[in-house]
Amino acid sequence: MVTADLKSKVDKVWNAFWSGGIANPMEVIEQITYLLFIKRLDELHTLAENKANTLGKPIENPVFPEGMDDTGRRPRPYSDLRWSHFQHFAAQEMYDVIDQNVFPFIRTLGEEGSSFALNMKDARFTIPTPALLSKVVDLLEDIPMDNRDTKGDIYEYMLAKLATSGQNGQFRTSRHIIKLMVDMTAPTPDDRIIDPAAGTAGFLVEAGEYLRDHHPEIWADARLRDHFNRNAFTGFDSDASMSRIGSMNMQLHGVENPTIQRRDSLAEEHTDAEGTYTLVLANPPFAGSLDYETTAKDLLAIVKTKKTELLFLALMLRLLKNGGRAAVIVPDGVLFGSSTAHKTLRRMLVEDHKLDAVVKLPSGTFKPYTGVSTAILFFTKTSSGGTDNVWFYDVRADGFTLDDKRTPTDANDLPDVLTRWLSRPQGGRIETWPEADRPRTAQSFLVPKSEIVAQGYDLSLNRYREVEHEQVEHRDPKVILAELMELERGIQE
Repeated sequence: MVTADLKSKVDKVWNAFWSGGIANPMEVIEQITYLLFIKRLDELHTLAENKANTLGKPIENPVFPEGMDDTGRRPRPYSDLRWSHFQHFAAQEMYDVIDQNVFPFIRTLGEEGSSFALNMKDARFTIPTPALLSKVVDLLEDIPMDNRDTKGDIYEYMLAKLATSGQNGQFRTSRHIIKLMVDMTAPTPDDRIIDPAAGTAGFLVEAGEYLRDHHPEIWADARLRDHFNRNAFTGFDSDASMSRIGSMNMQLHGVENPTIQRRDSLAEEHTDAEGTYTLVLANPPFAGSLDYETTAKDLLAIVKTKKTELLFLALMLRLLKNGGRAAVIVPDGVLFGSSTAHKTLRRMLVEDHKLDAVVKLPSGTFKPYTGVSTAILFFTKTSSGGTDNVWFYDVRADGFTLDDKRTPTDANDLPDVLTRWLSRPQGGRIETWPEADRPRTAQSFLVPKSEIVAQGYDLSLNRYREVEHEQVEHRDPKVILAELMELERGIQE
């Protein structure tokens, strides 16, 4: 979540761009991201230098290799490409270094043919004047980049300024919601993880951080380490700018060569990725519809609809291997929609696969972007059924106020969601799970598959919740009428 201090710093940078002549908000966001990426590269190189000096060894995998040349122009020492060096140059010299040397350099980063290299080949430096660049570099110097997805924070706050952010679906999922989904799905070192609507790659970044924290054995095993850096993370996004931002974000979080591709997930045939992944983490767009002509025929064969949220669910079932699991945010309409497509998809999740949980989120979770009520679906692809009971949880507070300001508060159900979920028994003995004995009046409870089928595969929590009504004893109406008549006589007198 963006802090007040970070908001203030971003506002200053934003205003500098606008007063400097860049009025396109997406161009502002992209140029800021490039500069923060360059700044972080310097910080990573400094860390490597310090480690090498401490150990008395040469730098391993330096970001800025010695002896590098620029693109045919006058040679500069590699050190001049580092933020900590050029930030002290005069405005014009700084401008020339970034334009003629730094940007050509970052376009060469990444392995040849990698998705990062493909995304970055179109990176362009568009800040118009040395004076504006110098001012922006000074302002960005105060923004910390260590141990956090700061670029994602900035992007989240920037999009709040865009009038179209709630219409085109380009808004980030708050990190505490991402973390809950990652913690509940518990990625493993052998997982192949995909987000088919990746944006800034927030889900993939958090999954990577989870693996670092919970599976240190990755770094002692060459096979697992190579899998982590090359095959573990895949993200698709139809926006070229988002693909570039996602690529930079993953690289800055220590993933050397993930697959972050510009790709319209719903408008492609999926034979190259079908049955490839073991974990889907996503918050796909559900702000609009697609024409049948632009939608992949294999998805329409699963569910005939123009609703993007249903098509993405169909896509996830195609992408997953049998045994693969998914955590996906959907609008409430998916849970109880009455169209044939809605019912077909819900029946498919319950009957053909294993629907594990429905976690209902508060309606203000995605403010200020949208007030749409949402839920998280957790399911496992089996292609042979397996749903016995579905766990429902009604999240009433997520640690922030549910208005547009989203101010931190003490009320937070998310730790309880995770604790209860992780306490479920392994091996199918659901009757030993304390949740099995919780009444329907509680905040969480289990619902057997038979009851869901009887309700036409309705997955809305309120369909199964029981409301406790307090018994109120009312006075005899004759007594009340007598009192009213007495009052009326008093008024007349």
